[in-house]
Amino acid sequence: MAAIEIDTPHGPARVHLAPVADPQAALVLGHGAGGGVSAPDLVAATKAAHAERFSVALVEQPYRVAGRLSPAPANQLDAAWIAVVDRLRANELRGLPLVTGGRSSGARVACRTAQATGAVAVLCLAFPLQPPRRTGPPAPSRLDELEAVPVPTLIVQGTGDQFGLPPAGAHRAVVQVKGNHSLRSDLPAVGAAVREWLATVAR
Repeated sequence: MAAIEIDTPHGPARVHLAPVADPQAALVLGHGAGGGVSAPDLVAATKAAHAERFSVALVEQPYRVAGRLSPAPANQLDAAWIAVVDRLRANELRGLPLVTGGRSSGARVACRTAQATGAVAVLCLAFPLQPPRRTGPPAPSRLDELEAVPVPTLIVQGTGDQFGLPPAGAHRAVVQVKGNHSLRSDLPAVGAAVREWLATVAR
C-alpha cells in the first residue's frame, strides 16, 4: 500500500492507495471522527472491494495528518475531501467509476459531497444518525444528509449502534450486522455485505 500526500485548502491529506490489477472501479473511503484508516470495518471493506476488482484509496483528513484528534468543522472536512477526490480522479484513479464512502464521520462527508465528487454510489459504515444524549432533548437527526444523496447508497449498521438505525430509502439499502457503532463484532458480515453490494454497483 503506497501513501501519498495531497494538498487541500486546509492542509495536506494523506491517501493510502491499495490498487488492484485491471480494476473495474475504485472505492475511496474516509475514517471516523476520532479514528484512522486502519479501523477494522475499513479493512474489511477494503478486502471486499479488492475481491470485486475495486482499487481502494483510504483518506486521512488533514487534521489527522497534523496530529490532531478533534475533527475539523464539516465545511473544512468536505472541502479537503473534494480536493483529494478531484486529485485522485485526475491521476491515480483516472478513468475509473468512483464509489465514495467511509465510516461514521467519513460516511457523512461522502454523503454531503456525493454530487460534488461525481460519485456513482456511496458506502456508509456505521452512519451516525443521531448522537446519543443522556440528558436534555434528543440531538438533531442527520437523516437529511442521507436523503440528499442522489446515487445508490449502502448503509452497514450494527444492531446495537448507539447512534440509531437509519431507514432504507428509494435507492438506499440498509444491512444490519451484529454489534455496535464500531462494527467489530462481525467483520465477515460487514465484508460480505460490502462485497455483495459492490458487485451490483459494478454491474
